[in-house]
Amino acid sequence: MGKKKIYIVIFIFLLYLFFNNTSLFVKPEASKPLLLAHRGVAQTFSMAGITNDTDTSKRIFSPEHQYLENTIASMAAAFKFGADIVELDIQMTKEHKFAVFHDDVLAYRTNGCGVFKEHTMQELKDLDIGYGYTSDGGKTFPFRGQGKGLMPDLDEVFKNFPQNNFLIHIKSNDSAEGELLAKVLSVQPLERRNRLRFYGGDRPMKALKEKMPELKVMSKETLMNALMEYIAIGWTGYVPKSCRGAWLHIPIKYAPLLWGWPYKFMNRMKRAGTEIVLVAGDGKFSEGFDSIEDLKKIPVNFSGYIWTNRIDKIGPAGQR
Repeated sequence: MGKKKIYIVIFIFLLYLFFNNTSLFVKPEASKPLLLAHRGVAQTFSMAGITNDTDTSKRIFSPEHQYLENTIASMAAAFKFGADIVELDIQMTKEHKFAVFHDDVLAYRTNGCGVFKEHTMQELKDLDIGYGYTSDGGKTFPFRGQGKGLMPDLDEVFKNFPQNNFLIHIKSNDSAEGELLAKVLSVQPLERRNRLRFYGGDRPMKALKEKMPELKVMSKETLMNALMEYIAIGWTGYVPKSCRGAWLHIPIKYAPLLWGWPYKFMNRMKRAGTEIVLVAGDGKFSEGFDSIEDLKKIPVNFSGYIWTNRIDKIGPAGQR
């Protein structure tokens, strides 16, 4: 084949790539993003220099409200502010129950000590979960003495919010917790299970999916597999199996690398039964769309979920 023919083939292929993946000619349906409230209505903090071991309760901003994350009151407030789904964290207790709490190290936020699995649910309920919060380097503790008895277990969440949607985060990488969660969910009605999504460590998510394959789960491994396979073959318009019926967190920094972004990609995922959560930044930590300025980064008529740490601000803004 002569050089001219090679150039023609390359040109035709590039045209195919463009027209098969451009959103220029796609008219999206008029819609608003769905709102995912991270930890309900929570105290927020600086993300500068944060690591997996950072005690975020020691770096909160000056409080603008009285809510503490992962509590029944904060979840109720999040739904009232307009959340479509609330994210919560779960930890396994000594007697193999699930408590709703973020940290494995109790000394971070509470007046307790040791790690989570060393304590029973009753012992955990006796702790003050507002004990460790400070916004001024430890000079004052605005929530100390206000958090005793506020740590719920997962059953309490289900009883208080039978018709609401939740994203449940297993904080460990222990496969036994995935198996235990499957057992907990097995006694819940189908309608309840259909309102739940799950993410966490690779091992518990794999165990949960094996026990209950109908659930939508995500781990770092399943997300990376889905995105890499889509980048490899999604240019054809084909959605690989790893992307079908899935729950995917898409960092906005990397979203433009996905074939068909935004509208063709969204349409492909919708047809595949997959739900998208758009997160701010590079997705390394829980950055959210937390201000009106942040919302300008979201594609017009984006119809998936957006991650926010300030549902108290973003929810009312969306209503306006």
